[in-house]
Amino acid sequence: MVKPFWRIGAGMERSKVNPTKTDGLTWYKDLGHHAFGEFSMAMIQANNVMEDQCQIESGPLTFNNPAVQGTFVGVYDGHGGPEASRFIADNIFPNLKKFASEDMEISEQVIRKAFAETDEDFLIAVKKQWRSNPQMASVGSCCLAGVICNGLVYIANAGDSRAVLGRSERGGMRAVQLSVEHNANLESARQELWSMHPNDPNILVMKHRMWRVKGVIQVTRSIGDAYLKRAEFNREPLLPKFRLPEHFTTPILSADPSVMVTRLRPEDEFMILASDGLWENISSQEAVDIVHNSPRQGIARRLLKAALKEAARKREMRYSDLKEILPGVRRHFHDDITVIVVYLKPQMVKTNGWASPLSVRGGYPMHSS
Repeated sequence: MVKPFWRIGAGMERSKVNPTKTDGLTWYKDLGHHAFGEFSMAMIQANNVMEDQCQIESGPLTFNNPAVQGTFVGVYDGHGGPEASRFIADNIFPNLKKFASEDMEISEQVIRKAFAETDEDFLIAVKKQWRSNPQMASVGSCCLAGVICNGLVYIANAGDSRAVLGRSERGGMRAVQLSVEHNANLESARQELWSMHPNDPNILVMKHRMWRVKGVIQVTRSIGDAYLKRAEFNREPLLPKFRLPEHFTTPILSADPSVMVTRLRPEDEFMILASDGLWENISSQEAVDIVHNSPRQGIARRLLKAALKEAARKREMRYSDLKEILPGVRRHFHDDITVIVVYLKPQMVKTNGWASPLSVRGGYPMHSS
């Protein structure tokens, strides 16, 4: 099995992180420092190939104004293959810095432009490889991005990953959801899609007791999935299982994210950004309670373990047995899971505190089964 790796810093040499003692499928950085506090990251593979990617970038958010400091966090939940999530990890932060440099600030519009540019560039890559690698047209990724800057947190989401804030209140810690999810099994997402395609009665189809866009995919927004955005890819040599029987002119899926902007308060202690694989097994409040009641060191791995224990319980099996299941088969029990916990120091957030530039990216570089 190929060991996973962490890439730390653009100019630093690649650094390996030992897998967990029991299973070799887990990635982690137990604790690090970003501009506004500490962070913890962890990932676990379930598919034959790890389809998730993630990153945290901290320091200047523009190329030409070092005063615009902040922290960028990304969780990219791939589907159909790893190519789209890897592409996002390579491109979305440079795109964000480009548009932030043009506007000399971070804003909702800058983030939307970064998503749009990343999606457009991926579709161009699909077109270039259309003859040699047509399956690229069927690969996509959910994209959850968070930016902390000037006392604000911007959360942009295209897909069904989720960001949750842990807010201290009288009587305990409350989970505050910071993202809007786009999954066809949510009534709000279905209503949105129906309103966008009023003349298409088959835009949503119930299949295997789940709502799916055109009967093939659950998320209603994503980066990639070119075959559902441009009719030119809805034909041979794309595999028949992806080709739609009817022609379309309006893109079926959108890459435009929902963006929520929140002014951070002194009582806001941490954020959890994670792919859907975590939230399928534990609730937002359960995750916040675990983080609040646990040591910071290794907290992301602790959340992974909680999700895996619940996945095992649902299948009436022992956690120790679940850990022995190999990638591919393991996907029948849980999805790839990515978790990033970002702690917030109120004084550093308030003063837009500065720390040494940081760049950490997690993901598998190749097939690992």
